[in-house]
Amino acid sequence: MSAATLRTKGLAKVYRTGAVEVTALRGVDFEAREGEFIVMLGPSGSGKSTFLNIVGGLDQATSGEAWFQEHNLTTMDERGLTLYRRDHVGFVFQFYNLVPSLTARENVSLVTEIARNPMKPEEALSLVGLEQRMDHFPAQLSGGEQQRVAIARAIAKRPEVLLCDEPTGALDSRTGVKVLEALLLVNRELRATTLVITHNAAIREVADRVVSFGDGRILSVSVNAERKPASAISW
Repeated sequence: MSAATLRTKGLAKVYRTGAVEVTALRGVDFEAREGEFIVMLGPSGSGKSTFLNIVGGLDQATSGEAWFQEHNLTTMDERGLTLYRRDHVGFVFQFYNLVPSLTARENVSLVTEIARNPMKPEEALSLVGLEQRMDHFPAQLSGGEQQRVAIARAIAKRPEVLLCDEPTGALDSRTGVKVLEALLLVNRELRATTLVITHNAAIREVADRVVSFGDGRILSVSVNAERKPASAISW
């Protein structure tokens, strides 16, 4: 069995605004191994995105621990977290955050110019099926193609961890399937531990494991005995 890439113990997060406290996470224990594809389900406000932000080094826990391999994220300073995000984590969000004035190739180059051991932008774009669209600007690409550029940008640094927050949320079913296929291919080829947040319960069928959040806690974890291909999913 492969070693844990990510793990948390008693992870808690409380947001404070003046006298008001909002508890986003309540003692979450979690582990994800190399190459796993995990789908995270749960209603808005259940803690999914907060959890993803903490294990991605974008936010810090109030208490508990979060680890990447043998590195304790909860004791890192801002510089340590910045280096962790730069060197080890790829992010894919619902909205593509591409630079409009740059081509697909140039958008991916933004990452490859600062990464330690990057793949070539052309290689990353080919991996997500965009070898014919490298010199197009975002405005010349469909929503699904723009999301695949965002995936190529995220994977070009060869991350050990790929974190996706509603990557198909703005897409129709047919386009969403293509994006899912790209994520599954990247997961298989790069062995990146992949966490995908979604409101779409149908996507659970492509995962190794499904983690359900509610009220800041993990309510259940299930294992798919047989994973379906993205082409078998519809919503």
